[in-house]
Amino acid sequence: MTDRRRVILSALLPGFPQLAAGRWGGGGLSLTVWLAFVGLLLTRWARFAAGWGGPLDHKIASLTVVAGLIGAWGWSLYDVSNPGGVKQSGVSQWSLAARAFRKNRIAVAGVLVVVWVYLIALVTPLIAPHDPAAQASLLTARMVGPGGEFVLGTDDLARDVLSRILYGARISLSIGFVAVGISVTIGTLVGAVSGYLGGWVDTVLMRFVDMVISFPRLVLLISLSALFDTNSILMITVVLGFTQWPGTARVVRGDVLSLREREFIEASRALGFSRRRIILRHVIPNVLSSVIVVATLAIGNVIVLEAGLSFLGLGLLPPTPSWGSMVAGGRDQLLGAWWMSTFPGLAIVLTVVAFNLAGEGLRDALDPRLRT
Repeated sequence: MTDRRRVILSALLPGFPQLAAGRWGGGGLSLTVWLAFVGLLLTRWARFAAGWGGPLDHKIASLTVVAGLIGAWGWSLYDVSNPGGVKQSGVSQWSLAARAFRKNRIAVAGVLVVVWVYLIALVTPLIAPHDPAAQASLLTARMVGPGGEFVLGTDDLARDVLSRILYGARISLSIGFVAVGISVTIGTLVGAVSGYLGGWVDTVLMRFVDMVISFPRLVLLISLSALFDTNSILMITVVLGFTQWPGTARVVRGDVLSLREREFIEASRALGFSRRRIILRHVIPNVLSSVIVVATLAIGNVIVLEAGLSFLGLGLLPPTPSWGSMVAGGRDQLLGAWWMSTFPGLAIVLTVVAFNLAGEGLRDALDPRLRT
């Protein structure tokens, strides 16, 4: 295929030239995003146009569609019009890691699922068939099985299960992303300072880490719920974020202990750099590979924790949908209305497995000893 034909094909069908060249990860994502969002515009144009003047989540959904179309088209066209960038072999550790990761098709599939789950969550206001809190007729639409108007059925309050799963994804993924962001930031700073400074600072910080690990998060969340009489997204996110960081701190500390005696750290000290600059400019960037792996795996764990809290009634208050509360709401109807708990449960399993596969692939790709 000539370069001219590749450029024309990329302009018409972004990602297709990459698929033809065997690069099914980036090419498949680009092509599916393009086709899906074009189809969404054709079938949901009224919602898309109205979204620009609607609430913030509708504006974000419409903006996501535009950004997805431009991003898929622009990346594919740039990729095929820049042959040197396609054929060039990187020599950095990140380039070697990216090349090794692309060889792991299971991990790439996990990343594709994660990306699509987030994209679906962002465009939910455009694709959800019903309002997640709207009730149909309790006489005719209560606990209706999958099919027809309600693709995944309805629950005991005649609400559409599919719409609630889509809106619930936004809650679960948002809590997971923000909570892990908080925990990774705190854990990386604490682990880097503890490992680099050592001595009494290391002892104090590690004993504090042990104390945080020993404190049960469930008891803390119950206490805060009783104290503030609220189960808000902010409170749940803060509790999960501020109790998840000790694991990251321990991983980072272990890496820093092996880094602080390296030649480039000794050279930084000899040049008179401050401890703060050494930690922020030289130590932390060299432990980012471990942090990325920990963060990827932690998002799946936080999603499961949030689902468990919602299942126990400690999550968001009704009628706000979340996957855990939906599973809890259908546990008494497993025989007569199995779809109420099954489909939200499958959403949790699919998302967590995708994050774990991506995390395992990143771990193998970023560790030079495990590259093949």
